Amino acid sequence: MKNFFLRSLNVPVFAFLYCLASTSLAHHSFAAQYDADQPIELSGFVTKVEWTNPHARFYVDVEDENGNVINWNLELASPNMMVRNGWTRHFVVEGDEVTVMGTLARDGSKMANALRVFLSDGTLVMGNRE
Repeated sequence: MKNFFLRSLNVPVFAFLYCLASTSLAHHSFAAQYDADQPIELSGFVTKVEWTNPHARFYVDVEDENGNVINWNLELASPNMMVRNGWTRHFVVEGDEVTVMGTLARDGSKMANALRVFLSDGTLVMGNRE
């Protein structure tokens, strides 16, 4: 009887511990993924907007110094946070020419955290002017 009781407790305990571990592994901090000492400014054309959890993001084709077009992945806050701050999924649309000021990813990928987004006419569509 004693063994049965202990074994029956193991399933809920291990399930609980698994849930804790999986959520903590899924979350990341800004400092772990982005280097605040590596600001970046990119200009190009929006190719895609994703309004999905855990982070909204959009992609911009940027021409490098050699004339090669590179598609940059620009991460934003969660869609819920974006809506609470007054933005919608249509803050930029495919084809918009934008300038993005952000923070470069630590892993060297073509990814950044977008802090401010301007349209080609200088209109600020996301972030603060500073």
